[in-house]
Amino acid sequence: MTSPAGTAATTGGAETTGGAATTGTVGPGNRAAAGPLLLGVRHHGPGSARAVLAALAAARPAAVLIEGPPEGDALLPLAADPRMRPPVALLAHAVDDPGRASFWPMAAFSPEWVAIRWALDHDVPVRFIDLPAAHSLALKEPEPGAGSEETAGTRAGEEVTPVVDPIRVLAGTAGYDDPERWWEDVVEHRSPGGAGGGSDAGDALAPFVALAEAMEALREAYGDGGQPRDAVREAYMRIQLRTARKEFGNDVAVVCGAWHVPALAARTTLAADRALLKGLPKVRTDLTWVPWTHRRLARHSGYGAGIDSPGWYGHLFDVADRPIERWMTKVAGLLREEDRFVSTAHVIEAVRLAETLAALRGRPLAGLGETTDAVRAVMCEGSDVPLALVRDRLIVGETLGEVPDTAPAVPLQRDLTRSQRTLRLKPEASERELDLDLRKETDAARSRLLHRLRLLDVGWGDPVAGRGSTGTFRESWRLSWQPELHVRVAEAGVWGTTVVTAATAKAESGAVAATALADVTALAEHCLLAGLPDALPVVMKALADRAALDADVGHLADALPALARSLRYGDVRSTDTAALAEVAAGLAERICVGLPPACTGLDADGAEALRRQVEAVHGAIGLLLAGTAPAEGLRERWDAVLHKLAARDTVAGIIRGRATRLLLDEGRLAEDEAARLMGLALSPGTPPADAAAWIEGFVGGASGGGMLLVHDERLLGLVDAWLTGVPAEMFTDVLPLLRRTFSAYEPGVRRTLGELVRRGPVPEGARRDDVGRVSGGFGPGLDRARADAVEPVLRLLIGRRSEPEEAAG
Repeated sequence: MTSPAGTAATTGGAETTGGAATTGTVGPGNRAAAGPLLLGVRHHGPGSARAVLAALAAARPAAVLIEGPPEGDALLPLAADPRMRPPVALLAHAVDDPGRASFWPMAAFSPEWVAIRWALDHDVPVRFIDLPAAHSLALKEPEPGAGSEETAGTRAGEEVTPVVDPIRVLAGTAGYDDPERWWEDVVEHRSPGGAGGGSDAGDALAPFVALAEAMEALREAYGDGGQPRDAVREAYMRIQLRTARKEFGNDVAVVCGAWHVPALAARTTLAADRALLKGLPKVRTDLTWVPWTHRRLARHSGYGAGIDSPGWYGHLFDVADRPIERWMTKVAGLLREEDRFVSTAHVIEAVRLAETLAALRGRPLAGLGETTDAVRAVMCEGSDVPLALVRDRLIVGETLGEVPDTAPAVPLQRDLTRSQRTLRLKPEASERELDLDLRKETDAARSRLLHRLRLLDVGWGDPVAGRGSTGTFRESWRLSWQPELHVRVAEAGVWGTTVVTAATAKAESGAVAATALADVTALAEHCLLAGLPDALPVVMKALADRAALDADVGHLADALPALARSLRYGDVRSTDTAALAEVAAGLAERICVGLPPACTGLDADGAEALRRQVEAVHGAIGLLLAGTAPAEGLRERWDAVLHKLAARDTVAGIIRGRATRLLLDEGRLAEDEAARLMGLALSPGTPPADAAAWIEGFVGGASGGGMLLVHDERLLGLVDAWLTGVPAEMFTDVLPLLRRTFSAYEPGVRRTLGELVRRGPVPEGARRDDVGRVSGGFGPGLDRARADAVEPVLRLLIGRRSEPEEAAG
């Protein structure tokens, strides 16, 4: 944070520095004699903002200088555009390396924003005077995820909270253990002149004069506060201040971080300041305004100059009177929207309690702490659960700013903005879910846009499991637009000027550069989802080349599922998938040939990895067989592979168990044969660890194995008999495997299995009902009479007539 003090100072003084050296009350009549008006602020503080507004209204300077990158001067007039709604931020990025970027955020209650708007409203020249972004970006090392405020720094592109936090020092000196509470009492609860700035010059400048000496004393005690680059930035600001004084005289106001005020007032020479700037690296930069969010102003987001409660500060700045009463009304409205009973009486009692707490704690007015305690006690009945909602929605807030179309932007950003408007997809900071029906033209276009952005690493939306149909014509997305995505768009601009051309170019480049077969198949799937027909020829050529050269069965198994999924998109997305089908059929054939030998001689980790691949290939082949033109004989060849895996003793137990289960579920293996294979796997001659692995493969995980054991007494009996026969000295070795297998079952399934085992085996020819009671014989096959009895009820539920009725018309 550049000016962490959150305090203020006004000084005036000698021409030798370009700054100032004296303090005192300054009014319009003696401005030229007193020197520049230095207004030290906290970057996001409504109290500082009101004080700056009052000071400017009283002093009426001829020019206003703002801490910020000078390249942004041409963008300042946009702040007066009625379509510009804070919070917004200046975004600077290197032209040749868009990932090297920084933000300068401003909220409606930021002193800099208030000063800019005052100057524009009064036709007063306004300029930025901080170190140019060309230098600050060149000095900043690029980091992973660069472009977000967490890595891009704070107000000057490289600032973080100093080692010394002057707010904390001053609060401790005043006897406060909470710096935010001290700041509220000293600044936020003291509003000189109000929002309209109606006080005289002395009252308006009094808070700046009173705190000037405190800042100077802190800098004498702590030096630069742990920020060595501040000396360079302050030298540049002094040079800019000197230039402004030559043009406007001393009738100049400077709005900057309070920490910098003593440095701007220091006696230095122009030569000394220029010496500090000599040899600074430089890069070409572009600047624009971008929307910002209150959430990104919060300190917990990692923003160095952040505050804890931007929503609360925005409320204090916006309301003209009775802030506590109006705040409690907001809270009540939010809780009512969440179906909590909050009455007018609750609001009245919460206000009274907040004021009482403030009096007991010796505070001039109720602050955020008192209002929060009152909300918890009165409206939330002592619970922190609804209070967390208040913190998230109101204290921090979800406000997203807006920027007019006239703001500069890379061509790709302009095309994206046009697409968002055409498709009625408004960027929002709050997270929301979007369900799409791909049979509708607009929804299909939305899907293509979101998939293209994901291909460009612009993570506006993430696919999620939908609440409705799982068919291929349904998609669900979770959308959330964050400010750093503007940097991602700028980075993606190197691929093209429109979203579709940029995504196509990146897909083609990725296909050529990819070395792994699975990467190319995933890219082919992305191209189909994103509707990039021009990229498919390049991707398909790369896919065919990699598939022909890759002999690793594991790689082939990883690649096939993506191809099989892609083949489903031809119907709903009107995409030609003939080339994909040919490649997928070839991969499936090679997997059928190479998989059985690959499943032998594996350690535990290798067997588990190959088990997952067998499952994935099984699902992929199912999709291929459900296609419009499945490969001839593929079903028989894959069944033969599974039979080999299930019967070979040299295959790892977990793979044999899974192959047996897959065949059983598909109806390709008789129940008696499955029981025989289980009996062999759990025979006394099988090592316990191998038998436990077979059990995990057969009934483990989310395969529904628990219900299979509940409804098949023979399989449960085999498992029970094996488990009770494991030697005591071997039991501890297989226990972790068994725990992993059975802990994945639903609680109800585990409880039922426990009851069945506790009651012991049933007599020969008997069976248990659904609650474990012994009843008639255990049926080995389908009981058609019982199944037919259910049919009329099912037809009634789904609205279908009986077969005789349908035949009769």
